[in-house]
Amino acid sequence: MKKDLLGLKDLSAESITAILNEAQEMKKIVCQTEKKTKDLAGRTVVNLFYENSTRTRLSFELAAKYMSANAANITASGSSVQKGETLIDTAHTINAMGTDILVMRHSMSGAPHLIAPLVNASVINAGDGMDEHPTQALLDMLTIIEKKGSVKGLKIAIIGDIYHSRVVRSNIYGLTKLGAEVSVGGPSTLIPPEMEKLGVKVFNSVHEAVIDADVVMGLRIQLERQKSGLFPSIREYYRFFGIDEKRLKFAKPDALVMHPGPVNRGVEFSSSVIDGDQSVINEQVTSGVAVRMAVMKILSNGGFNE
Repeated sequence: MKKDLLGLKDLSAESITAILNEAQEMKKIVCQTEKKTKDLAGRTVVNLFYENSTRTRLSFELAAKYMSANAANITASGSSVQKGETLIDTAHTINAMGTDILVMRHSMSGAPHLIAPLVNASVINAGDGMDEHPTQALLDMLTIIEKKGSVKGLKIAIIGDIYHSRVVRSNIYGLTKLGAEVSVGGPSTLIPPEMEKLGVKVFNSVHEAVIDADVVMGLRIQLERQKSGLFPSIREYYRFFGIDEKRLKFAKPDALVMHPGPVNRGVEFSSSVIDGDQSVINEQVTSGVAVRMAVMKILSNGGFNE
């Protein structure tokens, strides 16, 4: 049994499907007026975030509260990290307080993998460096399934800062395991070498990447992680790689427009695409609460059977 959710790379298609099936039931609860279950009654969930977050942290907190858990948030700036406490010592401290689920975001790739074996709590990776962001990919898949019925056989085009994105890695692992055809596109300086080995098609032309796509997913340009000189300017990036209505027409007429957020308007997407009828960006946020509820319920019941 796996007590943690650290990524989708090592999670089976069966476990991914189990999460998505549970999340569909949880989404019914999120969308109703009375949002309350007893699934985590008496349990404690701690969100330990070393990086800024709005959607992920709030959705984990709401998910815990909807399931009757005791929820607490800790940020690096408001913790003993500022006094020099190490990550391992912080995790031991939180674990010693009887924490059942530790949700963790950290700028260092592999941080949740380091902590998980050292604590009794179930650890959920809420984003580690440039490695993975498993619950984001799961909520993306849930949204796609609700709109398209299945992931299998769909063409998914992911455009933007592929190199620095933990979202794209989790999506590639999850989507390909469920039978999707994934293409990535962006400037060559923002695409890691040997991406094809992950089972995806690589394009440096946006229109080629999105031709006949069922889903067009944008990724935020992560200026905070980039070295200078990866592309001339934001304006230049949008000119050649931004998705506007003209470029979106290369995809299928009913293609979904997705983005993990926050969106840089006029950079990854034009405002007309973000606010257009094909956009399901806000629905992704709703799916995020449901997915995080599903993951915490499964972990609280013993974890993944693999």
